[in-house]
Amino acid sequence: MEKATFAGGCFWCMVKPFDQWDGIDSVLSGYMGGHIENPTYEDVKKGDSGHLEVVQIEFDPTTFTYEQLLEIYWQQIDPTDDGGQFHDRGESYQTAIFYHTNEQKDQAELSKQKLADSGRFSKPILTKILPAKTFYVAEDYHQDYYKKNPNDYAEDRAISGRDKFIENHWKK
Repeated sequence: MEKATFAGGCFWCMVKPFDQWDGIDSVLSGYMGGHIENPTYEDVKKGDSGHLEVVQIEFDPTTFTYEQLLEIYWQQIDPTDDGGQFHDRGESYQTAIFYHTNEQKDQAELSKQKLADSGRFSKPILTKILPAKTFYVAEDYHQDYYKKNPNDYAEDRAISGRDKFIENHWKK
């Protein structure tokens, strides 16, 4: 098993796209990148802990590759927005790919360049590619939110603007 860690705005919306594939063992919501130990949701939400909301994926690379994870990741975010994602604004909702190996770093940089070269977006790709730091698992009520709270999840996702963005940029 290997790990992949992605920040794509609200972690509630980032679990389901990865959670439904063979070869994905787990998708955990959590925090990475900040300067305080054991942050809480409230610490991160304040925006001064330096942490981003992330999903950490444990996967079998012989069944589901890191390149496939990157392809899914890019299609969940607005990579041109460095102020947050959709209706979630602020540092903790910025996008980033946290790499765990040099191979992941190279693959992430290549995929970012391919996206930039594709012409899909008229603005620069601002998603950062950063070394993985300590991953802090989010509180239990954040785990599998889309399964535990399907109505709240659907409502939040509908008003966020994420689905409209995905439809406009990826479903053409």
